[in-house]
Amino acid sequence: MNRILFIILVVVACVAAQGQVITQMAKDNMKIEKGVKPGTDEGSVTRREVDVQLDTTAAYYKYIDSAQVRIKQQDWAAAENFIRQAIAAEPSNNTNSMLLSNLATLQRFQGKLDEAIKNYTLALDMTPNAVTLLLNRAAVLMQTGKIEAAVADFEKVRSLDENEEESRYTLGMMAMDQGDYAKAEALFDEIKKHNSKSVLAWEGLGMLYKEQGDYAKATVHLSEAVKIDPTPTLLGNRADCYLVLKQLANASEDIQNALQLDPDDGFLYLLRAKLNKMRFNYSDMNRDIKLAIEHGVDKEIANALKN
Repeated sequence: MNRILFIILVVVACVAAQGQVITQMAKDNMKIEKGVKPGTDEGSVTRREVDVQLDTTAAYYKYIDSAQVRIKQQDWAAAENFIRQAIAAEPSNNTNSMLLSNLATLQRFQGKLDEAIKNYTLALDMTPNAVTLLLNRAAVLMQTGKIEAAVADFEKVRSLDENEEESRYTLGMMAMDQGDYAKAEALFDEIKKHNSKSVLAWEGLGMLYKEQGDYAKATVHLSEAVKIDPTPTLLGNRADCYLVLKQLANASEDIQNALQLDPDDGFLYLLRAKLNKMRFNYSDMNRDIKLAIEHGVDKEIANALKN
């Protein structure tokens, strides 16, 4: 009896707001960022190694071992093929739920979203209350525009685990996007009730108050989130509120700190352009508008600041 390490690929729904810091909604939160691959330290992909005693002489486990080797080599197609062979070798093996999940994850990162949904569903047929599987399938359903089905998965997660935060955050952002502010607030408060130090709860409430135009209250809540996890997105959103409140020194500090963390975020340059406009520093404003466009901001949106 030899020992083999199962590498379980887990895609956790991206719940921290990413990308645009001015108008960020939940649909963007659920996307896998380009260039992020299984087995890296980027984005929302994690790897867990589970030490299990197994008879590795069986073909089933040899295929799994071969899949692991290909995953480490980032040969996704070959890894996918070996996982398929393992499942075909022992179709009734209970471990196939994990393998189907891994297969779906590999397909997700290759852009095979319909196939990923199919295999997450097959895995859930075997383990219907697996929270991670439900979150992963919900993420892909969101990517493919199947919003009602995604909501159903998030709601099931919510019913299975009273402490799970990602489903509540995403449902809250979706409710906010639909103008149901009371529902959004209830969902964010639900997170905070179980975890008063949850960055998702404070961020969600901060974004909710920002959306409603209560920028002072938004900065209070976003500041609590920043204390927990000072990400460029949180700093950018708080800076945006500070600009509306004309607290230019605070805005400048947040933008500077955010750019140190992520110098490739175009909307941070757009915020700095707005700051320079408010300071009547038009040469720097034009420089930052150009930088914003170079870093992916729509040209019309960026140039609108000149008006």
